[in-house]
Amino acid sequence: PRRHLTSSAPAATAAPPKPSTAAAATARPEWLPGSWRTMPIRQVPDYPDQDVLQAAERKLKNSVPLVYPGECERLKAQLAKAAKGEAFVLQGGDCAESFEEFEKYGGDNIRDTFTLLIQMSILLMYGLRRPVVKIGRMAGQFAKPRSSPFEKAKNKEMELPSYRGDMINGPDFTEEHRIPDPQRMLTAFAQSTSTINLLRALATGGFLDLHRIHEINLSFTKHSKEGEKFLEYADRISSAVAFMESCGLQTDSPMLRQAEFYVSHESLLLPYEEGLTRLDPDTGRYYATSGHMIWLGDLTRLD
Repeated sequence: PRRHLTSSAPAATAAPPKPSTAAAATARPEWLPGSWRTMPIRQVPDYPDQDVLQAAERKLKNSVPLVYPGECERLKAQLAKAAKGEAFVLQGGDCAESFEEFEKYGGDNIRDTFTLLIQMSILLMYGLRRPVVKIGRMAGQFAKPRSSPFEKAKNKEMELPSYRGDMINGPDFTEEHRIPDPQRMLTAFAQSTSTINLLRALATGGFLDLHRIHEINLSFTKHSKEGEKFLEYADRISSAVAFMESCGLQTDSPMLRQAEFYVSHESLLLPYEEGLTRLDPDTGRYYATSGHMIWLGDLTRLD
């Protein structure tokens, strides 16, 4: 249950008695961001340099959160509606994000993924007559679960640590690239920050204005059967907006010009997640501020 901090006037002027040591111990939370360190775990790599690891963890703990508790609570409320059949959840993105692709495309791939998800959500909203909760698998999806800590390259006898995602080590099959590097967590954080900033700009900066719905289309779909189908829906939506305007209804609402868009990823690298976990002073609850929705897949949970 969600806890709220409330205040009220004291019933008497005398100071309340101090709780006993036993009572204070009982009142402490049973879970802390670092509780995972006392439990068996397999998906977190063995970092050879603990000093570098601790320095990276300190930087993460002192960094600004990527998302805020209020955003997470809004998403929870929308997911609750979806569980009741009152909304539809659309989640999409890459299996794993890449440092190289981000440098190569400069965010164009993020914009294209976002545009595709928005196209799909528009069609779903129009067809289902229900709100669509839009969640991107991005801005944190850098780690990959592995069934074995080591792997062999094709036609090679050499065995090296498995590639666990750009946040942990490199994809090249060399000893140097496969060493877990804590600095990669900071690179992932920086890229996630840039990704979220871009997504927020696209979602709230007029890119999604339904008055220009015909422009919300990917170039590779424009001359395809799917692209033509989207344009048919776009024509209908434009007609509906024009009809509302002709009736004197306001169509400059943010609901027609903006969209709520959330980010998500699988929680695998727990030093990273712990470093970005924050205690919300308003609710007294901890939030994983590395994304709006993080999860633990069955492949990892049942390992």
